[in-house]
Amino acid sequence: MALLTRAQIDAADDRTWEDIPVPEWKGEVRILGLSGTERDAYEASMVRMGSQGNVQSVNLLDSSARLLAKCLVDEDFQRLYTDKEVKALGLKNGAVIKVLYKHAQRLSGLGKKATEDAAGNSEPAQSGSSTSD
Repeated sequence: MALLTRAQIDAADDRTWEDIPVPEWKGEVRILGLSGTERDAYEASMVRMGSQGNVQSVNLLDSSARLLAKCLVDEDFQRLYTDKEVKALGLKNGAVIKVLYKHAQRLSGLGKKATEDAAGNSEPAQSGSSTSD
């Protein structure tokens, strides 16, 4: 397999999404997996850092709704909820939020299952030729 150029990487359409039926809401929602930058920002929002640069505490308040707010999109892939509207989303049925959260986690490469899947699906990197004897 040939090495990719930056232009090829930049042009790759690699964001994954799914339309998920939500009978409780009488319709479907579209969940778009986070980009790398969005994923890092979400993960960073989970921790509060101390003045010395160490983790002071973990912020789990509305963590499911925070992820969903970043992943729920319309048919044009525009977010349905802003970061300021997380509380409104968090007020919805907790069982529905949990199901949708799991889809968002998987599509975004978050959580233990995503890590295990990535590890199981990856092939070892092919090493180049050695210059030493």
